[in-house]
Amino acid sequence: MPGITCRFPARLGRLGRPGGGPPHPEAPAGHTTPPGDGTAAAHPTVTDRSTTAVCPTVTDRGTARGHSTVADRGTAAGHARGLAAALTRGRRRRFLVVRGALGLFLFTAVAAPAGCGSGTPTVPPTTPGVPAPPTEPRDQLAAYAAAAQDRRLVATYVLSVADGPDRTISVTRAMDGSWRVDIPGGALGGQADVSMAQTAEGLFQCQLASAGSPDPAGCVRVAGLGQPLDPGIDPRLQHLFTDWPEVFTDRQAPLAVSTAELAGARGHCFAVDVTSASVSPPLDPGIYCYEPDGTLTAARLPAGDLRLVGAPAPAPATIALPGPLVDRVPLSIAAPTEPTS
Repeated sequence: MPGITCRFPARLGRLGRPGGGPPHPEAPAGHTTPPGDGTAAAHPTVTDRSTTAVCPTVTDRGTARGHSTVADRGTAAGHARGLAAALTRGRRRRFLVVRGALGLFLFTAVAAPAGCGSGTPTVPPTTPGVPAPPTEPRDQLAAYAAAAQDRRLVATYVLSVADGPDRTISVTRAMDGSWRVDIPGGALGGQADVSMAQTAEGLFQCQLASAGSPDPAGCVRVAGLGQPLDPGIDPRLQHLFTDWPEVFTDRQAPLAVSTAELAGARGHCFAVDVTSASVSPPLDPGIYCYEPDGTLTAARLPAGDLRLVGAPAPAPATIALPGPLVDRVPLSIAAPTEPTS
């Protein structure tokens, strides 16, 4: 076949001579050696097994792995080549097996941390502990007062005074932040009933219809939102439910706070005193009692003793002024002076 050169041992030269020669001793009868010069041009017979291992026949072209022909399998060289080919195939199979095992190991090593049963423990989230309640009286009062600022309700209180009959105080703190406190005898030295109310338009003093007042009910705007109220027209009881709780939460306010008791009062009571002299103190000194939800249950003030009656009712969405807006002078707190002759 093209590209293949067959080389034979030197002893094959005697098998062919110029002009032909006698038959080979092992050749069948009638078989002679083809003409040749005793060189590599003279091919051996098929039965010369000692020469077939050197040059395979054309039928060997399909043996890419080095296989010999059928006639070559019986020789030592054929066995050697077959063994080498088998070893090569075995090494290749072992390489594929090892490579597959190595790939499986690497895949397992990479996938294991992300899968179930990984070695990294899952730390459960920790629940923050509930803070301990305050122990100092001022801190306790500040906690109750903070709840009172958000308290929305309708409540009724009784105000007891030493030199007069009990009066019923009605308090409404609506859901929109507006409020209204009705104070019988809150103006003109106890002769007129008034209501202090605040809406988005400002702060109003409303005169309620009563037997002791000849004027009809009506409301006068006395201050804008956040503006101070003239002390001469301020009945002060409304501050218990509006801005004094904010003073209780102010650590800079000049207050001295201690625990106290008030007979018949529910909740926790605190004695509050103002520690600095001022023409306009931030609140009235006294005893203030609160429930944990911020409901004021009782108070002892210069104006009298205030006590909650019954349970508070749910708050409305907003409040309504008890009378129309009128253009007149607000009522003073003090009783009117009698004209002199």
